[in-house]
Amino acid sequence: MGELKIFFNGKMVPGSEARVSVFDHGFLYGDGIFEGIRAYEGRVFKLSEHLDRLYDSAKSILLKIPYTREALTEAVCATVRENQLTDAYIRLVISRGTGDLGLDPNKCPEPSVIIIADRIALYPEEMYSNGLHLASVSTRRPATDVLNPAIKSLNYLNNIMAKIEANLRGLPEVVLLNHQGYVVEGTGDNIFIVKRGEVLTPPVYAGILNGITRQCVMALAADMGMPCREQNLTLHDLYTADEAFLTGTAAEIVPAVGCDGRTIGDGSVGPITTRILAAFKSYSRSTGVPVYGTNAATA
Repeated sequence: MGELKIFFNGKMVPGSEARVSVFDHGFLYGDGIFEGIRAYEGRVFKLSEHLDRLYDSAKSILLKIPYTREALTEAVCATVRENQLTDAYIRLVISRGTGDLGLDPNKCPEPSVIIIADRIALYPEEMYSNGLHLASVSTRRPATDVLNPAIKSLNYLNNIMAKIEANLRGLPEVVLLNHQGYVVEGTGDNIFIVKRGEVLTPPVYAGILNGITRQCVMALAADMGMPCREQNLTLHDLYTADEAFLTGTAAEIVPAVGCDGRTIGDGSVGPITTRILAAFKSYSRSTGVPVYGTNAATA
């Protein structure tokens, strides 16, 4: 594969030529939204759900997306196809666009729309088979009345501050708490635990992004007859869990076997996590919007 082709404001351009203005408010202020999306075996997974969240985020911050859902669907598929990918990580970005040095979004007449399709490997393969170790960090997730995490915005400084703590500790992922001290999520992943056969995850109102993979896992667990529900979780709950795992579009499902020096369960990937991981892999590779063939979306 040659140089990546980027969908940039309606055109496919080489990655080296895709340039955002220094006056773009996405660059200056993190004023914009994005979605991370996966394609598996030539199908874009949960594209409709990702677009639902994208348009909801846009509405919340009064950002007008200059494309219909149908046009964005076609553009996403065309970007994957242009780069001859069957398995891909797709980043769909809508920034406020070019304005002046002031904050006023009304000075940005036209949003910037960028779609990148490439490969990604967030964690080493051995972490999926052996599990990873976590740690809680001092960085707190902002309260929902301060910055609502349901808006998947370009302002990820809070996540980056937590990632810095992870790097300083030599860990791939960490656990953030909210202002009440409840477990919320990782820097880019939702958190689940298993206790006495029940699958538990922090509730949306605790201050999490309601991840697409999170929603998928909850539905798969229900389909398999596993009790699964939302519940506020403390670090004690995480320390004493029988199993734990993280979910996210980029990470998919990765087991966690320790936190803050405590071993989770017996320190190995548990049976319920293994079943959910297998179910997700099967489901994600058998559904989605076709990129190639007669039923493919075309731009």
